[in-house]
Amino acid sequence: MNRGNAARIPWLAVAAPVTKDQEVELHIDSLAYGGNGVARLNGFVLFVKRGLPGDTVRARVTNVKRSHAEALALEVVEPGPQRVDAPCRHYPACGGCRFQDLAYDAQIAAKEMQVRDAFRRLAGLPDAPLEPIVPAESIFHYRNKMEYSFAQLADGPTLGLHKAGRWDEILQIDACWLTTELGNGIRNAVREWAREERLVAYDQAEHVGYLRHLVVREGRNTGQALVQLVTAPGERFEREHFVEVLRRFPEVRSIHWSVNDRPAEVTNLPTELLWGEDAIEEGLLGLRFRVRPNAFLQTNTQMAERLYGLAIEGAGLTGDQTVWDLYCGIGAIGLAMASHALTVWGVEVSEESVACALENADLNGITNAAFFAGNVGEVVEELQDRSGAPDVVVVDPPRAGLAGKALRRLGRIGAPRIVYVSCNPTTLAGDVKQLREQWGYELERARPVDMFPHTPHVECVAVLDRVSEPPK
Repeated sequence: MNRGNAARIPWLAVAAPVTKDQEVELHIDSLAYGGNGVARLNGFVLFVKRGLPGDTVRARVTNVKRSHAEALALEVVEPGPQRVDAPCRHYPACGGCRFQDLAYDAQIAAKEMQVRDAFRRLAGLPDAPLEPIVPAESIFHYRNKMEYSFAQLADGPTLGLHKAGRWDEILQIDACWLTTELGNGIRNAVREWAREERLVAYDQAEHVGYLRHLVVREGRNTGQALVQLVTAPGERFEREHFVEVLRRFPEVRSIHWSVNDRPAEVTNLPTELLWGEDAIEEGLLGLRFRVRPNAFLQTNTQMAERLYGLAIEGAGLTGDQTVWDLYCGIGAIGLAMASHALTVWGVEVSEESVACALENADLNGITNAAFFAGNVGEVVEELQDRSGAPDVVVVDPPRAGLAGKALRRLGRIGAPRIVYVSCNPTTLAGDVKQLREQWGYELERARPVDMFPHTPHVECVAVLDRVSEPPK
């Protein structure tokens, strides 16, 4: 290869200036998507875990690649102006938060920039019509759902969250700043119950033991709570006493038990109702929603209302449109749009969520909405036969974005408007690129929403209009 070719390929022209396990002093310039700090050494990029913008840190290099290196901050030599004291005594050992020590205005500025950068790099939109990020109304105690893991200590079982960066170690949590006083109380009461009953936590490495997970869901606008215990096979506890412990909290309305007989750490399992109602209720946008253990609902109730409000605004409904609500969960967005639409048709792969959506339509007296269980990519053509051509399609896909089949079939159907609710700006940008280049859509506007303060995650509502026929 001649030197001219090498000059056009930077990682071939310049060797990495660091080696694995080397310790270096670095200045952190910004945050990358995912939460690591970005530093440069002689023009070479290093992604630094636990590095915050403006910090000067001493870091150990953990991995070296052709285009960049990864490092871990060992010491903050000089803190940046945006570094603050974290209020939680479990931080930073706990993996539940990443940025309690970064000022909140810096967090949302970084998230907005990451969305803008994703549109520029991945969608080819250097001047994307991005509106200012919507900050969270509450930066602590905002989650309506928490999943905890059991672990065995020398003096008995404990209950908490994974340690930062570890899948195999659990940190006992006494007071979490993401949940409420009620949520903290329920978790701690279950931990003490497990110790009193001399039950043994499940060991993920050895696949022995019994107690696996605890899920606590709250209706933040109704004051109701649902508790789900997940164990290995066998009934090794006295269910009446477990129920008695939880009924000390008057907010608890629903208590479930699930059995996980596989190694995978999952809580999305069939449940047996031990006591109470099979679901709790939550209130959103003036509507009532029933929430079962495995039903999908945004985990920040306050900001879900803001997010769904932006989706409704973006849909631009006038009362005579056919709306598709794809990846609809328990039907929250579609049902909130129903009073502004002719008909709403929802699709969701989870049968439990669809059951909730149908109940929620009845609960709110909504008669112009229908919901079906199915894989979006496989059923949209059948849906079109039932509903006719959609005027507006709302999509709220998982982090992976629209599956290839789903995107292609939506492109062929060619609805005049797509409202895309995204939890991952990189997959959103990639899908926007395909919708523009292959199916004739243009991004009209997009607005990030911070649903999860102190974490790297950011939501975004994007509105795309079909402006041309797709290329042949």
